[in-house]
This record gives sequence, C-alpha cells and structure tokens, in this order.
Amino acid sequence: MKLRVTVSLLTRLVIFLLLLPPSTMSAQNAVYNEWKRKAEQLYMTGDFLASARAYDQAFAALDGKGLLDDRYNAACSWSLAGRPDSAFYHLFRLAEKANYTNLGHLTTDPDLQPIHQDERWQQLISRVEANKKAAEAKLDPVLAPMLDSVFQQDQAGRQMIAEVERRYGAGSKQMDSLWRSIQFHDSVNQEKVIAVLETRGWLGSDLVGAEGSQALFLVIQHADLPVQEKYLPMMREAVRAGKASGSSLALLEDRVALRKGGRQRYGSQIGLDPETGEKYLSPLEDPDQVDQRRAEVGLGPLSDYLLNFGLVWDVEEYKKQLPALEKRLGTIK
Repeated sequence: MKLRVTVSLLTRLVIFLLLLPPSTMSAQNAVYNEWKRKAEQLYMTGDFLASARAYDQAFAALDGKGLLDDRYNAACSWSLAGRPDSAFYHLFRLAEKANYTNLGHLTTDPDLQPIHQDERWQQLISRVEANKKAAEAKLDPVLAPMLDSVFQQDQAGRQMIAEVERRYGAGSKQMDSLWRSIQFHDSVNQEKVIAVLETRGWLGSDLVGAEGSQALFLVIQHADLPVQEKYLPMMREAVRAGKASGSSLALLEDRVALRKGGRQRYGSQIGLDPETGEKYLSPLEDPDQVDQRRAEVGLGPLSDYLLNFGLVWDVEEYKKQLPALEKRLGTIK
C-alpha cells in the first residue's frame, strides 16, 4: 500500500498551500492530517470502505488536493472495499496528472489485485508504462533497467508476506517457501548491487531512476551486518550529495545499531517475541526526542508509524519497560 512521494506533485501541493492565508492553511492541514490518520487506522483494522471515505474527507479539506502517497493509498482502500470506479478514479488521476511511473509497485501491490481483471487495468498499465518510458529516456540504458528489475524482485516477495501469513500462518510451509524464495533473490541481487557500488558508487535517481536508486538501499538494508557496515558510510555520503534519501538512511542506521547490540535512533525497527508472537518497538535511544529526529530525516510521527504494526505509542510506559526489554534481548547498556 505505502508509496513514496514524488517531488513534482509535492511541490505543486506546497505551492497551492502557500497561496492560502496562514490561518486557513494551518486549519486545513490539521483537518487533512486528522482524516488521513483515521484512514490509515481504519485500513489497519480492515474497514476498507470507511478508510476510503476518510481519505476522501482528507482531500475535501484541501479542495480536492492531496499528496501522492495518500491518493494511492485511497485507491488501495477503494479496491479492497470492492469499489473499482473510485479506485480507478484515483489511479488515473495519479497517472495523468502526476505522471506516475512506479510500474513495479503498481503491478505487485496485492491491495490492487481485486481490480486486475477490470478492462481499465490494462489502460492504466499502458499509461504508467508510457510515463515510465518518458522518465527513463535520459537514464543509463543498462543500469537503470537492471536496478529496476532488482527493485521489483526485492519487493515482490515481501509484499506477499502479510497475505501468506494471514492465510497459512507464520510458521507454515508456505511461509518457509516464500522466505527461501526471498533469500535466493536477495543473494542474487546483492551480487549485482555490490558490483554497481564498487564500480560506479551510489547512483542517484538522475542516472538510474527513483526505483533504481532505491534498489541500492533495499538490497543493502536486507544484507548481512558486514555488508551493511561496509556500505553505510557510502550511503551517508550519498545522502549528503542528494543521491539517497535521509529517511532510507535512517532505517539502515537503525538496523545496523541494533545488530551491533545498541539502540536505534529513529524507531524504524520492530521486533517479534518468539514466545508470545507479540510485536514490540526494538530498543530506542532517547525516546522523548524520537519525533524530532524522525522529522529531521523526513519521517512522520512514531505514533503513526507504530499503528501499522498494531502498536500504540506511550513514551512514558516505553521508558519504564525498556530496561526489561534490553535485559531480555541481551543488549543491556
């Protein structure tokens, strides 16, 4: 469901908002964000129709405007609610007005599976393919398609995890088979990405496209600790040079810190208790300031993020439980 925001659409929304009086802009933003949070919460509980309608309320607060992520997610909710007309309305608006290009995500997102048999699906795919081709005209003709394929392979299996777990269970043979497939593709993709990093360095979206550049991060994020430690400095430099996103770097920083027995800084990593099956927020440094750190790298509030995992953020309660959590994990500081 989740999607990255493109600069062009975000810029247009910012310009639109700047034309409004400050008091109006603040009030409309507050209403928009409140309805957006409700929509995300309803999606997580499986009330897809109510989620879709909440997204529409958010867009209404901005006179029909909305961020790319939110419009895409609204289409997902409408699709899952069995309302293809509304789903296609948002998807075609993305394709035609925002020149949406993320074909890999679009075609592998299970939320949109219910509308694949609709005759409009192929029309949508054709438009997005055309957008993608136009956007890639100035990209590296060899590396861009290769890394785009890596991106799609990395995400395809992982997007099936939730559905396989729901249908067969986390410890099922089907889940084991899926993870073996994911790990196989990870090993193949790692060889390709390391070859690129060693010969060309960290490439930005200007050379390999948004998905191609993101593929570099994803493969390193899913690698073993020695590989992550080796290329973490390269990614830090890429962020400083504008070739990688700070939010992606934050996820890698968190994963490396935890693997080395430390605490994460941005709260991106969620653990799973093998005995109870319950999810928890992995050890976090200075919990009181986490939202400030997240905002600095372009991440939203931790409370909103944790809702995706069915967790409610209570900073005071978390601080009380942290010593016991670290003792249980063997990461006492």
